[in-house]
Order: sequence, then structure tokens, then C-alpha cells
Amino acid sequence: MQGVILDFDSVGPSDLDLSKLYDLPVKWQIYSHCSPEQVSERISDADIVLINKAPLLAPQIEQAKRLKLISIFATGTNIIDLKAARERNIIVSNAVSYGTGSVVQHVWSLILSLTTKLDEYRKAAMDGSWEDSHFFCVMDFSVRELQGKTLGIVGAGELGMGVAKIAEAFGMDVIFAALPGRKHSTQSNRIPFKELLTKADILSLHCPLTEQTTKLIGAEELALMKRSSILINTSRGALVDEVALKNALQQGEIAGAASDVLSVEPPVDGNVLLDTAIPNFVLTPHVAWIAKEARQRLIEQVAGNVEAFLEGNPRNQVL
Repeated sequence: MQGVILDFDSVGPSDLDLSKLYDLPVKWQIYSHCSPEQVSERISDADIVLINKAPLLAPQIEQAKRLKLISIFATGTNIIDLKAARERNIIVSNAVSYGTGSVVQHVWSLILSLTTKLDEYRKAAMDGSWEDSHFFCVMDFSVRELQGKTLGIVGAGELGMGVAKIAEAFGMDVIFAALPGRKHSTQSNRIPFKELLTKADILSLHCPLTEQTTKLIGAEELALMKRSSILINTSRGALVDEVALKNALQQGEIAGAASDVLSVEPPVDGNVLLDTAIPNFVLTPHVAWIAKEARQRLIEQVAGNVEAFLEGNPRNQVL
């Protein structure tokens, strides 16, 4: 079997144990990174293709005549043309639940950073503000407790439930959004999406990016939120109308926001949110998932997907 890994460096393999992948009966051709223009040539003779963020669109899939399995180092499959894969009877598998601990702790680091004004007080401790204080402390920035506040979550999967579990430890009330036109699990604390927007003190997004959820949070939704509320997005950048978010923060329509994602990554052509003048905004460069333990589980799960395929029992199938 001929296998190709198109963008392996995006998984950060240098500090991981790769033996489960390399011990498979597959002859691997490994590329550190891959531009869209290079995909067709690189997968032309492959039976198996592993990707993280390198798109596999219909033209590339159609030209890869031997291709039998696509396995992605991620949960979301929006960069794969599933229709084209289905027409070729190509199996597509993904990875699930590998990054829960890593993502959940990053969500809470963003929430705590905003509610405790961590960065502002870190700077105040070092820039002379503390030395110049008439008192034993500095109280220039308002800090809020989480206890008794309401956390609204969009997406009640592995990540959403993981974030909810930590919220309970802080003494928060948790509510889940019922998006219009969608089937949902039956949590007793699930309420209509727009009602949730008006009730949540913190809103955290954990749903996939689809046609229906693109710009799920726009100007109208931000206007429904409390002026004291905070928005957290560690899912996909395009879930949020970035221009509307910037305007809402600048106009004080919400109290703060944090995002680990942008609509285009990396933001080679810039982005409206890459602006240090935006108040009460924290941006991290898509790092919520990158804990070493999470990446190790990811490697082992994708290796397991390939092994199961070779044994004739595909798993984690999207197609």
C-alpha cells in the first residue's frame, strides 16, 4: 500500500511517538506541508492519504485513481469534498474526542483571562502601577466571579459537555442552545438559541461549521447578548461574523470576547480581528488542541483508522 501524508508538520510530530503509524504495512511518503497546487501530483499514486488542513477537493480526488482511504487528523471534514469521495467509493475517516482535555482547559483559560483581567493585571504588576499604588493592591480593572453566572453553550457534543462539567465546579448554571431546524439531544436545560443569547453571561461555541452555522453569531445575535456578556470561540472562525464582533467590542455591546480561530488560517491577508486596539479581546493562534497528550492520541487514533481499514473493518467513518 502506498500512503501519503500531506501536511505532517501541522500535527507537530517532532515530540511524539510515531511508531504506531510507521509500523503499519504502508510505504509512506511524508510531506511537512503542502500547498493546494501540490495536492494532485502528490496523491496521484496513493492508496491512502492522511491530511490535517490540506484541502482535498473534487479535482484532486478524481485524479487520484488508486485512492481508497482518506483519514484526517481532525474531527471536522469541511476541507474534503465528501460528494466526490462518495462517488468514488472512497472511505473517509476522522478523529474524535482526542483533544477534549486540551480544548476544554484552553476554553477555561480564555474565560478566566477575561473575567479576572489577567493580562491587564500582569502588565500592572510590571509597569510601575503597583509600585505607584497608595494601597497594597491595584484595582484598576473590574474582576467578576463566575459563581452564580450562566454559561450558554452551542453544541452539546464531547467538547461542549466537557466545558459544562468544569462550569459546574465554578458554581455556574449551564444552558444549551436549541438551534432552529436541528435535531438535538434531550437535555432538560436546552432552550431556544435566541433565548439563550439573552440569558448567557458567557457564550461558548462548540458546534461544527456548516452552511447553516456560518456566521451563526452576527450583528443581530450580538445585539441580543447582555452588555456584560463574553463570547468564546474555540470551534471555527467562520461561525462568527468577524466585522460584527469587532464593532460590538468597540461599541461596548458585549463586555469581551476570546477566539482561538479565524475565518481564514493562517491569516496571510490580514483579518479585522488582528487589531490590538480592540478592547477586551483575546486572540490565540489555533492552539487549543495542541497539548502533547492530545496530539499523541490523535496520531494513535489515525494510525488505528488506517489499521482498521487494512483489516477490512473501517472505523470512525464519515463515509
